[in-house]
Amino acid sequence: MVEKTFVTSITDIKSKDSVLHDYKICCLSRELSLTIRKEVLTGKAKFGVSDDGKEVFQVALAKAYHKGDFRADYYRGHTLLLALDLATAEDILAQLYADTNNDPFSGGRQMNGHHATAYIDADEQWLPQKDLYNLSSDISTTAGQMARGLGLAFASKRYRQDPLLQNTDFSEQGNEVCFCNIGDGSTSEGPFWEAVNAAGVLQVPLAITVVDDGYGISVPKKYQTTKESISAVLEGFREDQNFEGLSIYHIKGWDYAALCEAYIKGIEKVRKTHTPALFHVDELTQPQGHSTSGSHERYKSKDRLKWEQQYDCNRQFRLWIIANDLATAEELAEIEKEAAEEIKSAKNKAWKSFNTPLQKDWKRVQELFTQLEREFPQEERIASLRKELKSLINPVLSELTMLIRRALFILRKQETDTIQQLRTFVQNAYAKAETRYHSHLYGEGTQAATNIPQVEPKYSTESPLKNGFEIINTYFDKILKQRQNVYAFGEDVGKIGDVNQGFAGLQEKYGEHRVFDTGIREWTIIGQAIGMAMRGLRPIAEIQYLDYLIYAFPPLSDDLATLRYRTNNIQVAPAIIRTRGHRLEGIWHSGSPMSVLLGGLRGMYICTPRNFVQAAGMYNTLLRSNDPALVVECLNGYRLKEKQPDNLGEFTVPLGVPEVLQEGTDVTLVTYGSCVRVAQKAIDMLEADDISVELVDIQTLIPFDLEHRILASLKKTNRLVILDEDVPGGASAYILQHILEEQDGYFQLDSKPVTITATSHRPPYGSDGDYFSKPNAEDVYERIFNLIFEADPARF
Repeated sequence: MVEKTFVTSITDIKSKDSVLHDYKICCLSRELSLTIRKEVLTGKAKFGVSDDGKEVFQVALAKAYHKGDFRADYYRGHTLLLALDLATAEDILAQLYADTNNDPFSGGRQMNGHHATAYIDADEQWLPQKDLYNLSSDISTTAGQMARGLGLAFASKRYRQDPLLQNTDFSEQGNEVCFCNIGDGSTSEGPFWEAVNAAGVLQVPLAITVVDDGYGISVPKKYQTTKESISAVLEGFREDQNFEGLSIYHIKGWDYAALCEAYIKGIEKVRKTHTPALFHVDELTQPQGHSTSGSHERYKSKDRLKWEQQYDCNRQFRLWIIANDLATAEELAEIEKEAAEEIKSAKNKAWKSFNTPLQKDWKRVQELFTQLEREFPQEERIASLRKELKSLINPVLSELTMLIRRALFILRKQETDTIQQLRTFVQNAYAKAETRYHSHLYGEGTQAATNIPQVEPKYSTESPLKNGFEIINTYFDKILKQRQNVYAFGEDVGKIGDVNQGFAGLQEKYGEHRVFDTGIREWTIIGQAIGMAMRGLRPIAEIQYLDYLIYAFPPLSDDLATLRYRTNNIQVAPAIIRTRGHRLEGIWHSGSPMSVLLGGLRGMYICTPRNFVQAAGMYNTLLRSNDPALVVECLNGYRLKEKQPDNLGEFTVPLGVPEVLQEGTDVTLVTYGSCVRVAQKAIDMLEADDISVELVDIQTLIPFDLEHRILASLKKTNRLVILDEDVPGGASAYILQHILEEQDGYFQLDSKPVTITATSHRPPYGSDGDYFSKPNAEDVYERIFNLIFEADPARF
């Protein structure tokens, strides 16, 4: 490792030791970038992105990066890791090779350039973030890092302003800065503008660096950015005399001294005043092109390529060092040679660590195939597979497993010791894959939401009967009092207590810093929730209606839902997203796109409480866990009466455990949310015809019926009806797959299963449109009656 010698003040910028340390880091990074490209082009890795042309600004940024700070990035950025001593070149190359044993950032789950540091330990306990350099897990979605960056910075504001949070391992009185890096091309995306606006409104310590090399892959700035300058366009955001707005710095990416000065001074101001800042780092280059997918010579002019050679940041840094008599050309050449040797050594070690076990497996499998060919000389297909196996170049486990499985298909009627050894190899391969690739989608320890013990609600003669909104309001009051790290926010949540009064009066009681309003900006509302949850706070972020969640879908799907999985369980964000849906009227407020959520939010739990007592119990469960979740409250339940439990702030509803609301013998009716009340109305009518319905409330779509309670019901009734107000084939198909396939419910059926859903189109506005477009009690009655009549017409 390179010994760290950091510049700590402006006067140290020309310190020889510090400057040469930085130059060595830049040389190491460049050699690493060159190696990444070579390893991809020689077939040893799948895809490569690297830092070439972007080194100098990162060593300058590192001088302002303190322990406790955070980074939210796209991909690339390994120079900063080298500068802060957060990773070795071997670590970075292990990720390039998708080495599940040695990639410290993602366990082989993300392509190279996606970095992360651990926020939790092996026991899922939080690490002391204020004592660490923190990298939030990078994502590839363009501008997707902006929302999370805003949230990480916003957490610093909360830690600074809330006296109840001062003594904590998560923050040093809110002095932390979040560095958020983004390419100039990605500033065309809406999330960038939403985050910049929100940062200016909130005044949070967010330091945005726009990394500007003149292109968005092949598309030049003139097609990307007005005036071809993001800093010029953002002038209207520049801070005024009251420090409202952003500080804006425009620096050349090859100017080492100016970069150091800008970051040292600028970040100190961000840290002290919480004024967000934008650093427009311009005139950068990309010597190897955007990635290993193509050559930049295809779209850059000869003049541009000539300019890039001259203004390569490492070359300009070298010239600056010589011009300032800090080192001779010979001394720098020696540094460059050392860097090349170090990276070559790191490459060899990383490749050996990754490839040696695979070579051993390959050799063993070849021996077994040779034996197979001896045992079955007449089987030409085995000889062909052995030849294919031998011709592999640097095979991975999946290639070996694939060929073995094909051989086993061919020899499925045979049984020898060799065949059994091959079966064992495949079994072991799948066991490895289970750990390497299928673990940690959700929490698995004691704090996993599915492991939170159930606490039953308690009722007494004194238990009051209240409207649903009053119950949830009383609940949130209790939680805000009990848990000092709980925060609630969203559109109209603060002053008026949300549009359905769930937080009515609570801002006045607990302060604007605990219960607060946001602008109409769903993407960054989710970003605030993610960042706060990653820093030890427990946000309840509200998206006003379920349909509006579509605006927030990318950060939910690409960031929050994947976080634990893509970091291999070293980062978590137990954010709770609150919304309301079901039984809404109108094309834009249908309230039922559940299949959209089920398709994109694996990694989050989806809770669909039928009333507000159940909702409170689910919130209690989630707040005791470290998993993220979406809670969809019933819009038409806020003014329905419920009995309030005496232990409202303590009882829990287990996730993944359906509840049988009414026992029956003729048919099992499965539903959730507001459709429960539709089902109950239909059941009242069916009882008049002596049809006995067992009503099952799923309660949570994810997880789904972990104990197979629906199967137990089917064993009794042998008939299945699913009621859902999503589109046909939407959530009902998901439910059917679980019941019929995973639970083997198919074998219990005496009749074809029935799904009762909404129409294929969104419901029009008005009561008539709602009645004829969404399932109603009469629809349920009719479909169930016909089902029973078909099975036993003599009964009627």
